[in-house]
Amino acid sequence: MHDVQHPAHTAGGIFHRLDADWAALCADADVQAAVADWLAADRLADDVAAVTDSWVRTIGPAQLLAALRPGNGRLTDDLTDAILRALLRRAAGRDRSATLAARIIVQAMIPAAVRMTRGQVRPFGGRSFDDVAAVTVAALFEVARSGRIHTRPGRPAANLALDTLRYVCAELAADREARGEDLAAAEDLPDRAPGPARMAEEAEVRAAATAAGLTSAGPACEAEATSARLELLELVVDAMESGALTPADGRAIAWHYTAAVPDAEAAARTGTTPGAWQRRRSRAVARLAASLQLRPAA
Repeated sequence: MHDVQHPAHTAGGIFHRLDADWAALCADADVQAAVADWLAADRLADDVAAVTDSWVRTIGPAQLLAALRPGNGRLTDDLTDAILRALLRRAAGRDRSATLAARIIVQAMIPAAVRMTRGQVRPFGGRSFDDVAAVTVAALFEVARSGRIHTRPGRPAANLALDTLRYVCAELAADREARGEDLAAAEDLPDRAPGPARMAEEAEVRAAATAAGLTSAGPACEAEATSARLELLELVVDAMESGALTPADGRAIAWHYTAAVPDAEAAARTGTTPGAWQRRRSRAVARLAASLQLRPAA
């Protein structure tokens, strides 16, 4: 059976290989039967069939992934929480079914893993997208198998992403220290004009920020499109997904630093005072900084 440790050998990087391997898993009758049995045992089969417009007898990994990945790619509702917790319980075992459960979790978390990888890539010093992606996927698989997540309160996807990010940051920091290279000056060189891939990434960040209420309600100003502001929005969105920031915390940072919303206007929108809004922003910035403290210095 394919698994995350021995992905199918196809070109295009680890995420493409995972997608190709996933197609093979979905075509495996034994895998489909195992998934159907799990969902029946956990009393989730009817709900998954309903949200995927499927027959209970035909539910397999493809339908399970469709239930785990809503249209916007973010794992947020009660059904996805229940499914993910059930998978995490199975992944903590020591048999073939545990490996399969962890593999499904990895596939469901690929959008988050891609965002995580982008956040850790550096243009200098060997930290390419593919290098970081390999560390991220390995970390995600290990965290899924660890048995630490399904017993925690809160959103299991957020807990899983946060633990994975901590693992990735620690691994990359150790690698950087071992190399003993100070590349800060090189990394501060200005970026070149973004190519099509980066433009698509920026569009994704804007869409996620808009969905989270982080953008200004008024017309967007020219400054909002700058790279630095988009990077800050991406950090805030990731911190909200991981549970490090609440939606109100995210707005407090984003409205001030990326949309230039005056404190008086922001306070009026949220039904508070400018002083209270400023204090919320100060606490939110501290929480964001704390959530990033394990990241290697840029």
